[in-house]
This record gives sequence, structure tokens and C-alpha cells, in this order.
Amino acid sequence: MNKNSSERIRCLIIGSGPAGCTAAIYASRANLKPVLYEGLEPGGQLTTTTEVDNFPGYPQGVTGPAMMEDLKKQAERFGADIRFGIATKVDFTGPIHKVWIDNEKLIEANAVIIATGASAKYLGLESEDKFKGSGVSACATCDGFFYKGQNVAVVGGGDTACEESLYLAGLCKKVYLIVRKNYLRASKTMQERVLKTPNIEILFQHTTKEIVGDMSGVNGVILINAKGEDVKIPIHGFFVAVGHQPNSEIFKPFIETDETGYIKTIPGCSKTNVAGVFACGDVQDKHYRQAVTAAGSGCIAAIDAERYLSENQY
Repeated sequence: MNKNSSERIRCLIIGSGPAGCTAAIYASRANLKPVLYEGLEPGGQLTTTTEVDNFPGYPQGVTGPAMMEDLKKQAERFGADIRFGIATKVDFTGPIHKVWIDNEKLIEANAVIIATGASAKYLGLESEDKFKGSGVSACATCDGFFYKGQNVAVVGGGDTACEESLYLAGLCKKVYLIVRKNYLRASKTMQERVLKTPNIEILFQHTTKEIVGDMSGVNGVILINAKGEDVKIPIHGFFVAVGHQPNSEIFKPFIETDETGYIKTIPGCSKTNVAGVFACGDVQDKHYRQAVTAAGSGCIAAIDAERYLSENQY
């Protein structure tokens, strides 16, 4: 590819999860002729999920990759130009927004929709990778239902870990909350709720050594206690709740983010601090992080972008 190649378009969408694909559907139907670059993980986090049972329109459930393929095909049906490529640099200083793809091609766009998502943080264990999608999850709301009536573990000590534990406690027989320190970092209210829930057992000063299982999935976890001893507990679900990292790094010189890196949008819409730049999905949503909420925010971003382009006669 010619390193000096450039292209001028009306609407650029960065990211191909539920938010990006939904934005592409709406933008295409509004005749914005959007170009979507899929990013580092085409299809987003859902491509690593086996079963999706909570997205409307799939009464029998669907696999994450199959659902994302459906969304992609729907966007392409209306004319969205979906391409491989990663946004590596941006310049949002002028009225025409510049985005470099793979450090080579320059895209100049009147409107940009950022839908780059957020990546769940994991512990970095080999066994964790081995059982992702078959017992290891980073989303209790997404996958908790599959462990109804069973024993599960949650690792983490903050608000997210406590929220996940409380959600799972309503479904599962027992929830082990694995906390590295000898205290919880969660808010006082959240701590009290966890401590009052009878089927949550907090294991303070425990770290995860290895997740164990077989062909059918996870069946236990080996922990190391404060004395350095191995402790094995029988579980079928292992939920990692040590935080998420929004994929917003390249935008930070121009786009306002919070202390964690989530893009700030004006309440009630997808507008950022830069006119003509919009954000949707998990890159700006640290509370819900669901496929359906991401899709909804993608719709909002496309409508906001269409109005911006119309008002400015682009």
C-alpha cells in the first residue's frame, strides 16, 4: 500500500462490535456511506463468547461469532463498507478529522464514530486462557445464567467484583469471592451487601494459582492462602472482575476521558468534546457493558452523526 495514500469520506466508524455494526446499519440507511474499520478484534469481545442468550431476537440463543456475523451482514446489506484495519493515529484538531489506518492510509472524515470497546483485564494464567468460554468469564450478567444452582468463584475486591458476586448469588448455590488483600476496596454500601449475603464466602488473602477442569469445562480452582498453602475449591464458573481497559489510548490527546480512560460523552447523546466526533459502546460505558446497550448506543451515535453532517451541510 502507498504510505501516502489518503481517502476523503463523510462518516468513519472505528470498531466492529455491536456498537460499531449498529452504527453502520443506521448510518448506511441514512445514506452516509459509512466506512467501518474492524480493528484489532473483528466483531469485538462477543467473538470470544460461546453462547449469547440475552440479546433480543434470538429465542434459542446464538453464539457470539454467529451474532456478530449477522450484524456485519446486515450493515453490508445497506451499503456499509467494512474493511480490515486498525486505527493507529488520529488528529482531531481541524474540522476535517484525520485517522491513520495501520500507520499507512490516511482517512479524512467529516464525522467519526468511535466504537473501539473495552478489553476485560485477566489474571494472565495459562489455565485462564484455556477455559475462556468454557467456565472462565469476565461478565456475570452475560454468563451467570449457565451456572444456575452451581458453585462459582469471583476474583477481585472492588465494586465490580462485589456487584458480580451479588448478581451470581441470586442464581448460584454458592459464590466464593477471592480477594488478594485482607480487605475489600469496594464502597462501604457494597461491602455491607456482600457481607449480608449468606451464600457469598469471602476468601481474603488468597490468590489464584490455577484453574482446573476437563473437556467439559472448569471444575475447580487452586488458590494460595496467606500461609502459602494450596487450597482447592470445587467450582464450575470462574468470573474475573479485576476491571476493564477502554480502548481509547490514541484518542486521549484530543478526546476527554475519565481517570480510567472511558470517553466522556455529553449526557443523553454520543457527542464528545470535539464537534463531529461521537463515541458509543463500551469505550464510553463503564456501567452496563452489554451487547444490547452497546447496540443501542451505536444507533444513537449514527443518528447524532447524521444530524451533525446535515446541519453542517457535509
